[in-house]
Amino acid sequence: MQMAEVGHVSHRNRQHAGEVVVVEVENTEVSEVEELRRERAVEDVVGEVEEAERRARSKIPSCEPLKRSHWLVLGLVYISEIFVLEILELRGNLDQKLFKMMSKSYTNLLDLASGNFPIMGRERKRLPRVMTVAGVISELDDDNANSVSSDVPSSIVQDRIIIVANQLPVKAKRRPDNKGWSFSWDEDSLLLQLKDGLPEDMEVLYVGSLNVEVDSNEQDDVSQLLLDRFKCVPAFLPADILAKFYHGFCKQHLWPLFHYMLPFSANHGGRFDRTLWEAYVAANKIFSQRVIEVINPEDDYVWIHDYHLMVLPTFLRRRFNRLRMGFFLHSPFPSSEIYRTLPVREEILKALLNSDLIGFHTFDYARHFLSCCSRMLGLEYQSKRGYIGLDYYGRTVGIKIMPVGIHMGQIQSVLKLADKEWRVGELKQKFEGKTVLLGVDDMDIFKGVNLKLLAMEQMLKQHPKWQGKAVLVQIANPARGRGKDLEETQAEIYASVKRINEKYGQNGYEPIVFIDKPVSLSERVAYYTVAECVVVTAVRDGMNLIPYEYIVCRQGNSTSESESESSGPKKSMLVVSEFIGCSPSLSGAIRVNPWNVESTAEAMNEAISMVEPEKQLRHEKHYRYVSTHDVAYWSRSVFQDMERTCKDHFRRRCWGIGLGFGFRVIALDPNFRKLSVDAIVNAYVKSKSRAILLDYDGTVMPQTSINKTPSQEVISLINTLCGDAKNTVFVVSGRGRDSLSKWFSPCKKLGIAAEHGYFVRWSADKDWEVCGQSNDFGWIQIAEPVMKLYTEATDGSSIETKESALVWHHRDADPGFGSSQAKELLDHLESVLANEPVAAKSGQYIVEVKPQGVSKGLVAEKVFTSMHENGKQADFVLCIGDDRSDEDMFEIIGNALNNGVISSTTSVFACTVGQKPSKAKYYLDDPSDVIMMLDALADATDSPPSSDGETGSP
Repeated sequence: MQMAEVGHVSHRNRQHAGEVVVVEVENTEVSEVEELRRERAVEDVVGEVEEAERRARSKIPSCEPLKRSHWLVLGLVYISEIFVLEILELRGNLDQKLFKMMSKSYTNLLDLASGNFPIMGRERKRLPRVMTVAGVISELDDDNANSVSSDVPSSIVQDRIIIVANQLPVKAKRRPDNKGWSFSWDEDSLLLQLKDGLPEDMEVLYVGSLNVEVDSNEQDDVSQLLLDRFKCVPAFLPADILAKFYHGFCKQHLWPLFHYMLPFSANHGGRFDRTLWEAYVAANKIFSQRVIEVINPEDDYVWIHDYHLMVLPTFLRRRFNRLRMGFFLHSPFPSSEIYRTLPVREEILKALLNSDLIGFHTFDYARHFLSCCSRMLGLEYQSKRGYIGLDYYGRTVGIKIMPVGIHMGQIQSVLKLADKEWRVGELKQKFEGKTVLLGVDDMDIFKGVNLKLLAMEQMLKQHPKWQGKAVLVQIANPARGRGKDLEETQAEIYASVKRINEKYGQNGYEPIVFIDKPVSLSERVAYYTVAECVVVTAVRDGMNLIPYEYIVCRQGNSTSESESESSGPKKSMLVVSEFIGCSPSLSGAIRVNPWNVESTAEAMNEAISMVEPEKQLRHEKHYRYVSTHDVAYWSRSVFQDMERTCKDHFRRRCWGIGLGFGFRVIALDPNFRKLSVDAIVNAYVKSKSRAILLDYDGTVMPQTSINKTPSQEVISLINTLCGDAKNTVFVVSGRGRDSLSKWFSPCKKLGIAAEHGYFVRWSADKDWEVCGQSNDFGWIQIAEPVMKLYTEATDGSSIETKESALVWHHRDADPGFGSSQAKELLDHLESVLANEPVAAKSGQYIVEVKPQGVSKGLVAEKVFTSMHENGKQADFVLCIGDDRSDEDMFEIIGNALNNGVISSTTSVFACTVGQKPSKAKYYLDDPSDVIMMLDALADATDSPPSSDGETGSP
């Protein structure tokens, strides 16, 4: 075919990062001007690459000169961390040309610097790492194109999603001649099914391991085959790491713990083994390397699945700060009381928080995760317009609650065949005259199979009418794990089956039909067809889709010509454990506590004894839900939330800090930046009339400090600032005036606003002014008894009585209970004080009731207005605070600029303490930063501290 474009990449999909990316010209028709322009562009890049090589040669003694005959255009990609300094220089030179031409790629500096380029046609195929983009070079080389470090996503490359899980959605088996492998899609894999909910034009790439061991000398060929035919990238784990990773940490520690099983003894669950944790981390790192090989960080989404890869987000976030990444947990997440026993609890939480979206099947699982974040990391979640989010160093980590569904198309296609298969007719004949109850479970210690058998035994005992008539068919899928606990569980199940059949069995009748072998979906559908009720008694399970499959199968295939399917109303019954993820979605099911064998037995009897119309109504309700909330609905919803959560990624300024699993990304609005000491000192020196407003707790005094008396250093700095006649300095605090006046008694010229501005004093020799609108404090007699009630009920809480306000503190209470009680108290106070001239507000671990018209913002306005009226309009404003009450000051500053109280040329430094959403334009990290900044201002102050003078009082 004749190509109209120049620069069409000849190889499929993507080219390996460690290899040269070659752009071939195939029968091109271009003008001489375009030809010349292209050649010059190529020469420019070649020159820069050769210059980079010369700089690198000093660090790679064995490298050979580059040969231009090997290529037309090179892609410089992923650079070894050994050459970090070299890469910074190199990327700075080549980003604008080379990276744009190659559509955001990474190469291997070792190959580049050594001249180790493959020759086309003889090279060994390896995994590609570069996104192929068809088009003309002029498009890729446009000055407006996006480089790797660009803040705007590429418009050239379409979105792609990389789905990462422990296992790829492919089946692998050796060929009969033992020479190579054959692969096929695993149609039962959720990873494959979820594609139905993603945008049609979105490319899907899978990263995961295979369930077979592949020899090292076959791995490259297998990798290339899987990539070409299945778009799968296999992660090959060494045997020792695999054993410790999967059968060790995943199955011995995480799986039991997430299912509420604690290792009480070495023989029961096993003690924590740090070598298993190290293998888990190593395995996650291998997965991350496979993702990094194929990712385009500014164009790709990454969706990580399940507990095997919970620390993978940190590895990826460390490499790509703006990566759009989601995580979904398919198992339960335990309560904080269980999870906190894990020795690496914080490492896993912090790793998960490096995702942009974290998904759970149920609200319970999400609530437990949020509780862990609150109790162990001090993070509180917020709900806004129906979305739950955690603010984590400026990034909002979304929390998604969405149970997964089944693949309707797969079930429907099997139903078309199932009715024709001999198996259905055979089962109907085998169980003719019998009522069939069905259980389908993995052979696992948490599936409650033996509890189900005991419940069946109890039902036969309590309701003899079912003896000889009721049959429990229990399908036990092969175990995924191994260990002593599993062996004991299997032995117990076999013993129960034997005992019950011996006790209640008759000639031609066995109450328990136990199938201990793999069962295909088509055969499973056949059993669903004949079963009157499905029973799930798992003691803990993440989701469990067996009830969903059963409901769809009992509905039948609407297009089927079978009379058995088309005749008669549809009905189904479910007895499900209240401890499984699908239970909340099945409101028509009979929910049971599987540990209560007697109640489970009664529920089974009720299910099969229920009148037909009731069964039909329950079935219809369930089918409406299951058929509309399928796997495509789930994946579509999760992906849409991932898009929404990540939409501001390329607009924000991001950088990573921290070591190990303490790594996190700081993300800030472009207009919100750290206060520069040099900038503020320069503005301070140039100004002639300055207003300095300082909060106290959390600003110049750490919140965690037990002794709240200001240090001598703070007193000295404030005295120095007050000593300059150009300065009007105020401490604006929620504390009482007695404490503040006592603490700052050495600062004679300091202005103090106490109790959020209810009391104001311009200097030590001035009287206190009352700024409230009312002196009626009768409301205290109403509010105080209410607060005492909550104090008695909330251990660790206390009441602080001020002259103008009442404050309820819960910093020392249980975090969850204290927060809950604070919300209740706030509602209670707003209700009983509705007709009083007061305002009830919540803050950092407090609920406060104070007179209306009192705020720190009004104090700031009063100071600015006074200075303006006295002919000393502020040309420098510094306002620092750390909590919600200080936001009023930041807001007033904007208003003062608009109404002329502050000049438009005034240097304004509104600064919050801590990186968090704020109306302030600047931030400082903590009180120590504030002290350092004040120290710099004090050094730049004209006059030393003095004991007399005015501070600018009216």
